[in-house]
Amino acid sequence: MKLIAVLMLLCGLAGAQQAQKPLDGEPWDFGVWAGGGLSVPGGTKDTHVMNVGARLGKVLTGDHLGGFMRGNFEWSADLMPVYYVWQPVPAQNAYGAAFNPVNLKWNFTHADRTVPFFELGGGVLFTNNVVPANTSRANFLTHGAFGLQFFNSERRAFTLSARYEHISNAGLTTPNPGVNTVQFTLGMNWFK
Repeated sequence: MKLIAVLMLLCGLAGAQQAQKPLDGEPWDFGVWAGGGLSVPGGTKDTHVMNVGARLGKVLTGDHLGGFMRGNFEWSADLMPVYYVWQPVPAQNAYGAAFNPVNLKWNFTHADRTVPFFELGGGVLFTNNVVPANTSRANFLTHGAFGLQFFNSERRAFTLSARYEHISNAGLTTPNPGVNTVQFTLGMNWFK
């Protein structure tokens, strides 16, 4: 009888413990990704971009809010050693590198294995030719993104995102038509 009571107690304790979720414990985020897209109305037309980057981030909080909005806050920075811009004639295509030191991300942690996120970020882009034509080789990047992280293990996720990105010299030169793009990215992230 005592053995049955002990087994029932242990089963109750085991059931009361929650399984650890992928972003529990405020982990570091290490990732690589590639993406590309094309221009949309509101800036220079017929422009295409392709980029490859690496990410370093940190989940800064535990879960907050409730229901679908439950989630945590993450900061990250992206280094993009490859940023290629196809521009309409007479402009020349441009190769460059970019750095986004500020990406602010909300991870929606209500699900166990699929974690949606929303992100706002920005940084700088330096290119070998002016982007867009008759402007500047130094530009600023700002973006908003929505994505999904598919965790195939406790600490590794495949990431898909759609990003609206604005490229502009912020008035450092005139004219300043900017380039607005919609981009899609595919990546892999490790959370340690």
